Amino acid sequence: MVKIIGMMSGTSLDGLDLCYTQFEYKDGKWDYEIIKAAEVQYPLEIKEKLATAQNMTALEYAQWHSDYGLYLGRCVRKFIEENDFKPDYIASHGHTIFHQPEKRFTAQIGSGAGIAAESGVDAICDFRTTDVALYGQGAPLVPVGDRNLFADYDYCLNMGGFSNISFDSGESRSAYDICPVNYVLNHYTREIGLEYDKDGEIARSGKVCDGLLTKLNGLEFYTLKGPKSLGREWVEEQVIPLIDSFGLTIEDRLATYCEHVAVQIGSHVKGGKVLLTGGGAFNTFLVERMAKNAPDSEYVVPDNMTVNFKEALIFAFLGALYINNIPSCLKSVTGAKYDNIGGALYKAGIK
Repeated sequence: MVKIIGMMSGTSLDGLDLCYTQFEYKDGKWDYEIIKAAEVQYPLEIKEKLATAQNMTALEYAQWHSDYGLYLGRCVRKFIEENDFKPDYIASHGHTIFHQPEKRFTAQIGSGAGIAAESGVDAICDFRTTDVALYGQGAPLVPVGDRNLFADYDYCLNMGGFSNISFDSGESRSAYDICPVNYVLNHYTREIGLEYDKDGEIARSGKVCDGLLTKLNGLEFYTLKGPKSLGREWVEEQVIPLIDSFGLTIEDRLATYCEHVAVQIGSHVKGGKVLLTGGGAFNTFLVERMAKNAPDSEYVVPDNMTVNFKEALIFAFLGALYINNIPSCLKSVTGAKYDNIGGALYKAGIK
């Protein structure tokens, strides 16, 4: 039995998710219990630095990598102290700044040394780089958790900054990114001073632009076979400029993009029971459009704890796999040369 705090910071910049979970392996399967979870809203300064870190100088980036790790360590220490927890480990995803697996390069900011030093707990982080070095995509990482913790569903679909899906395919697990979701939707709502489109009501009031929809659905990424993954760079180079070129109202931009997401997801979900998690699960209009595009599928939105903290839960699980020397990156998912154990351990030191 092991107790781990999983930490997740998504590309949508919603905040830092913390999930304190107990894992036990018995009778050939993993059992888990979420003891407590919480979200830390980012101060404006932190959010702005994360959003612009790709433009920093090398010195600024190195300093911010250290500072952000120390900040994460303080956040998790406060979480521990307020609840009198005694975790064995912390498992941190970090915050993705660069993701270019075709160049065998990915970077998640947030020093593991800083996390361990500030929290006083051994920290596991840097879950993607080994897989990318092995010619893999380094993403998605959630499928190994889907297979072990949510086996009752035909598909596990997460809709955060990007949507990703995982499912059993023969003897192996298949998974890949489908399309951007909240990374694009929130980009436009922030232009009008809103963090997100609550329930998708702004999108619901708009009209779909067929010309833009056709262009979006025709982007080359959607013709590629998996394994494949998406990063901020692709969105900023191809998606945002394309949407902006049509000069639409905010309502029509959101309506069209929601329809695009629904069409793309509908092309990958082929009947069955679908576990739907991530912030996009709360976008009522988007989920309605998804159901319309996949009428033979049953989308299941679970309890709020699972919706909000599934990725933090699974990064805690990746930590459990790491300390038990079990692969967490599956070659059938990422395209790496072989299954591998992602992560690096930073010891808190001898106290």
